[in-house]
Amino acid sequence: MNLLPKGLWPVMITPFKTNNQIDIDGLERLTNMYLDAGSNGMFTNCLSSEMYQLTTEERLLLTSSVVKFCQDKVPVVATGTFNRGGATNTDFIKKIYDTGINAVILITSMLVEPDESDDVLKSRLEEIMSETGNIPLGVYECPVPYKRLLSTDMLKWMASTGRFVYHKDTSCNSISLERKSAAVKGTNFGLYNADTATALDSLESGARGISPISANYYPEPYSYLLNEFFTNGRTEKLNQLHAILTMMDRVTHTFYPFSAKLFLQNRGLKIETNSRIPTDMLTNLDTIRFNALMDSFKVISEMYDIKSVL
Repeated sequence: MNLLPKGLWPVMITPFKTNNQIDIDGLERLTNMYLDAGSNGMFTNCLSSEMYQLTTEERLLLTSSVVKFCQDKVPVVATGTFNRGGATNTDFIKKIYDTGINAVILITSMLVEPDESDDVLKSRLEEIMSETGNIPLGVYECPVPYKRLLSTDMLKWMASTGRFVYHKDTSCNSISLERKSAAVKGTNFGLYNADTATALDSLESGARGISPISANYYPEPYSYLLNEFFTNGRTEKLNQLHAILTMMDRVTHTFYPFSAKLFLQNRGLKIETNSRIPTDMLTNLDTIRFNALMDSFKVISEMYDIKSVL
């Protein structure tokens, strides 16, 4: 299995038209925005993509469209498990891999119940591997339907199979990330951290990249942070940028993913704010916070000479 590149892997949102159908033109503009901002890979058909609100056909359309728009410039991964197990999962894994993606992502909490052991999870993974040939696989500790974090022993076993190339980690814990990175060190099983606050810690521990939802608002400073880290290491200047991004990250989780679409629209990207996830109206206080988020983005762009792609 090929080693996936280091860097920024956005967990892509899905633009919808005003009638809530997938906006393919908007998706192309969004994909180009991620590419122009320096993204090194794309994770589509994920939680940020509203994957649970899409039909099977829409998941395949979304994924194949992203592959087409990326034009082999960066690799693409996408979720392939939406059931507890069996033939339904393996059939869809094959279908979504045929869209041209580089790896199919398995949702840990979709494969086992909360009270089922790692032995059961391992058994389900072995079943999937035996039924999917040599398709490269990844795992995602998706918080929906519940968060199922992986143990270091489980990660070490996955790495030993040679089938796994991507792990999106949501532990949000520097010590856990350090242990997990050590478990897969020297293999093609790359760890990509979902959390902004622990981003630099995880990179120091050996993570290959990051996939924070805030990169759906402003991917440019994240690309800058990663490029600077891989070039010069963890400098005081980088610590300062990371501290600001960590504070900004507290706002981006509100009304998400509607808020990310609104933010990008305000930045000039031609997409609608429609979401299939019910969203309350922003209060006056929420509006003030989102305006402050935009101001903060502009400030750090000027401070660090980060070019905006919109």
